[in-house]
Amino acid sequence: MKKSLKTKNLKPKTRRKVFVGLSGGVDSAVSALILKRDFDVTGVFIKVWSPEFLPCTWREDRLDAMRVCAYLDIPFVTLDLEKEYKKEVVDYMIAEYKAGKTPNPDVMCNKEIKFGAFYDFARKQGADYIATGHYARSEMNAGKILYDFKKNEQFHLYEARDNAKDQSYFLWNIKQEQLKHIIFPIGNHVKKEVRDIAKRFGLPNAVKKDSQGLCFIGKVDMRDFLKHFIKEKKGNVLDQKGNKIGSHDGAVFLTIGQRHGFTVENSKTASTAHYVISKDIRKNTVSVSPLKVEDIEELGKTTCKLSKTNWINLPDEGKGYSIRFRYHQKPLIGTLQKRSEYWQITLTKPFTGISSGQSAVIYDAGEMLGGGVIV
Repeated sequence: MKKSLKTKNLKPKTRRKVFVGLSGGVDSAVSALILKRDFDVTGVFIKVWSPEFLPCTWREDRLDAMRVCAYLDIPFVTLDLEKEYKKEVVDYMIAEYKAGKTPNPDVMCNKEIKFGAFYDFARKQGADYIATGHYARSEMNAGKILYDFKKNEQFHLYEARDNAKDQSYFLWNIKQEQLKHIIFPIGNHVKKEVRDIAKRFGLPNAVKKDSQGLCFIGKVDMRDFLKHFIKEKKGNVLDQKGNKIGSHDGAVFLTIGQRHGFTVENSKTASTAHYVISKDIRKNTVSVSPLKVEDIEELGKTTCKLSKTNWINLPDEGKGYSIRFRYHQKPLIGTLQKRSEYWQITLTKPFTGISSGQSAVIYDAGEMLGGGVIV
């Protein structure tokens, strides 16, 4: 039986407007459900560019989002950001890979699309807030400042309660001034609770599987995707001593720490898993090791530079912080120093898995302060 979706007894003028980004999945659907109790909610499906060589799923996802809005009795809007997505996310990603770097398209998608074009659209349409199904937390989640925030109040962004689903790593480009207008309704819930809420209230997509892979486009092999835009070029796979032990289709397709995407032909080592520990774009070679990058300190770096930094709350120079160079990576400890044109990270011990173009994200006891792009 459908549960009651009663709202609080608030006068119409006190019910502020929130535009919820609906992907068609369960996380954003539950986000809309939760917010309907206190807000005037509008569901927004964001249409993005989709390549012809991949299965087209956006129509099905849009239909699921429409069903959720119909079930919750809230308005539904389709926002076409196809051009913006192609230019700011896909073209950027391809250009970075061509340059031998390892970009993070999900970070750029959040910056330019969800908390860029969608955020701007919603605010221009009179929305007080936007909301998404990201697993992250801020003061807005706790409801402390929902209706009466102070003009100069500093907001903070925290890891989600569900460590396995936490997505704060991808949100480091959010601005301090935006946070008071952004809500992450499921940040205080673990995934199982979100599923249970969806089932209890009978949401039409309650049992829909989670989407994975490239932001919006879904599950896709990155190398296969890039090969439609970047020409393959055979190269050598080397061991740590520089001996050829295999081959690959192009160093630009591989990144530090990667386990797949190349062939080890040496009969003595072919059955052992290998990981990329370095690459030379000019020579088109990659070096691999049977050890994970986290376990090879002698090849690691203790410093790196960050460009294009964004700080939700400014870190203190010289203080020890937790630093992630990849999603769900075990945090490393390091300090930060501001230079003239960049920030420098200094780690307490060497780390091999630092890739140019990736994001370094800074944490302080669960609070995500911001980050930057590794030079």
